[in-house]
Amino acid sequence: MKSKNGQVTIFIIIGIIIIASVVAFFAFRDSFNINPIPASIEPAYNSFLSCLEDDTFAGISILGSQGGYIELPAFEPGSTYMPFSNQLNFLGNGIPYWYYVSGNNIQKEEVPTKSEMENQLADYLNGKINRCKFDNYYVQGFEISMGEPDATVKINDNDVRVYLSMSLNITKGEDTFLIKSHDVNVNSNLGALYKSAKKIYDYEQQTLFLEEYGIDTLRLYAPVDGVELTCAPLTWNSNEVFSKIQDAIEANTAAIKVKGGNFALKSQSDKYFVNDISVEDDVRFLNSKNWPFAYEVNPTEGNVLISKPVGNQEGLGILGFCYVPYHYVYSMKYPVLVQVSSRTPTGTEIFQFPLAIVIQGNNPRIALNTTAVDYGLPEICDKKNTKISVNVYDASLNPVEAEISYECFGVKCDIGKTSSGVLSELFPQCVNGDVIVRPEGYEETRYQYSTISSGSVDVIVDKIYNLNVNLKLEGIDYNGDAIITFSSDDGSASTIIYPNQKSIELSQGQYSIEVQIYKNSSITLGATKSQQCLDVPQSGLGGFFGFTKEKCYTIEFPAQTIGNTLAGGGKQNYYILESELSNSGELEINAQKLPTPTTIEQLQNNYVLFDEKNLGVTFK
Repeated sequence: MKSKNGQVTIFIIIGIIIIASVVAFFAFRDSFNINPIPASIEPAYNSFLSCLEDDTFAGISILGSQGGYIELPAFEPGSTYMPFSNQLNFLGNGIPYWYYVSGNNIQKEEVPTKSEMENQLADYLNGKINRCKFDNYYVQGFEISMGEPDATVKINDNDVRVYLSMSLNITKGEDTFLIKSHDVNVNSNLGALYKSAKKIYDYEQQTLFLEEYGIDTLRLYAPVDGVELTCAPLTWNSNEVFSKIQDAIEANTAAIKVKGGNFALKSQSDKYFVNDISVEDDVRFLNSKNWPFAYEVNPTEGNVLISKPVGNQEGLGILGFCYVPYHYVYSMKYPVLVQVSSRTPTGTEIFQFPLAIVIQGNNPRIALNTTAVDYGLPEICDKKNTKISVNVYDASLNPVEAEISYECFGVKCDIGKTSSGVLSELFPQCVNGDVIVRPEGYEETRYQYSTISSGSVDVIVDKIYNLNVNLKLEGIDYNGDAIITFSSDDGSASTIIYPNQKSIELSQGQYSIEVQIYKNSSITLGATKSQQCLDVPQSGLGGFFGFTKEKCYTIEFPAQTIGNTLAGGGKQNYYILESELSNSGELEINAQKLPTPTTIEQLQNNYVLFDEKNLGVTFK
C-alpha cells in the first residue's frame, strides 16, 4: 500500500508540472519567441531591427555632441556682465554648459546623470521607431502594423542595450508573425566616455586648473603688476591687450593635455600643460575668439591703461631717478569646450561638454558648492508689480530705441526694449533705484526713479559722434607721441594714444581736455645711494620687553637714462555742444611747447609749467 501511494504522489507532481508548463508557454510564448520567424517574413523583421539600431546610433551621437542631452534644457540668456547663456553655440548647435554663471551672477551646473541620459535616449527611440520605412516591403505585399513603443535603455562602458516592448505584426501571404519584445545591442563607448568627461569636470571643480592656466596667460601677455625705470608714462591700448590675451588663451587652451589616451610627452616643456587626470580616452580642450567672452580691466581712462611716473614731480628731485609702478586688476570670462573621444570599429566616437572659465580680480573664481546652488532669479527681479512707462528721446525730442533695465541696491533687473522709443512694463518696487537706458549709438544714461507707484519717466540721451583728432604744437601739425585725455563731468574718461589713434567718440557735455606731448631726451641720472633707518626689536630679553634699536640699510639705485620727457601740452575745460559735434568731422587741438629739460629738476619744473598751459580747441 505504501508503494502504491508513493506512485500516485509522483504522478500528481508530474501532472502539476505539465499543467504549469502549458500555462507558462501560452502566457509567455511571445517573450520566448519559441516559434521561429518564417523565412518569408525574416527580411522585414531584420529591417526593423536594423532601423532600431540606426535610431540608437543616432541618439547616441546626439547625446555625445550635446553634453549628454537630447532634449536641451530651457534656454537662459546671458548678460553684458556674464556673457554666457546656458548653451554654447558650437557649429550651429547648442551644447548645454555643465558649469556656467547666469546673467544675474548665479553659479549653476547642468551635469546629466547616466540614468537621465538613458531616459532621454529611451524617449528618443519611442518617438522615432514608428517612423521606420517599410516601403520596399509594402510593394512586395507585406502588411506591417506596430503598437505603442516602450523602450528601456542601459548604457554600459562599451555598449548600449535597448529593450523595446512593442507589438509588431508582420504578414506576408499565408505567413503571419507577431512579436512583442525586441532587443538590440549597439557597440558604443558612450558610458566610458561619459565617465572620463565626468572625471575631468570633477577635477576642474576641485582644482580650477583651467582658471589657473588663464591667470598664467594673463600675466604673460598683459600688464598686471610691475615697475619700470622711466620718467614717461606707460600706456597700453586695452583693445590690443585683450586681443593678445584672446589669441594666447585660444592657443594655450588647445595645448592643455591629460595623462592617458594618445598622450605622449614630446619635450620637457610640455610638462607645464600636462594634468594629473588619468583617463583612457583622448581629450582635447578648445577655445575660440568667436565664442562669447567678457574682459574687464581697472583702472583705465577710456580704452587706455595709463601708469604715471613717480620722481619727476616737484619736490621729489632728491630721489634722483624716475620709476613707473603699475597694478591692473582684470576680470575675464570665456568658455572652454572639453572633447573626449575614442576609436571604435565604425569610426571615432566623441563626447563633449562646455564650461565657463571665470577669473575675477586676477584670481580664479571660488569653487562651486554644488549643495548650495540657487537656480532662481534675485527676489527683487522676480517680483515686478508696478507699471512704469519709460520714454526715450534724443536732444531733438525724437524717439530713440533702447534696452531698459532697473537697478536697486546693486541688483540689476532686465526690463525690456522700447518700441518707437516707449516701453511700458512692470518694474520691481524700489525707492531711489536707477532706470538704466542703453541706446545703441548714444550714451548710456541713468535716471534715479522710485517705483513705489505707477508713473512715467522721460529720459533724454546724448548721441555719440566719432571725430578725427588733429594735434598741433604751436600751430604746426604734430605727429609725435602724445596722450590726449577727455574727462567728462560724470567721472568717465576717454584717452587716445596719438598718433596711433586719431579718432575719439564724444557726446555733448562738459570736458576737461588734457594733452601731454613727449619727446626723446638724453638726460642721464647717475647711480645713487640712500640710507634708510628703522626701529627693530632688540634681541634677547630686551626684545621681550619691547625695547628697540635703530638699524640702517643702504639702498642703491642704478644709473638711469631718461628716453622720453614731457615737452609740451596743456589743459582746457570746454563744454562741447551737440551742434559742434554734428556739424564737424574733425577736432583740432593746439598745444604749447615746454622747455627741453636736461636735468631732473628741469623735468620737474616742466610739470609745474604744464598746469599753467592752455589748449586751443577748434571744431572743423
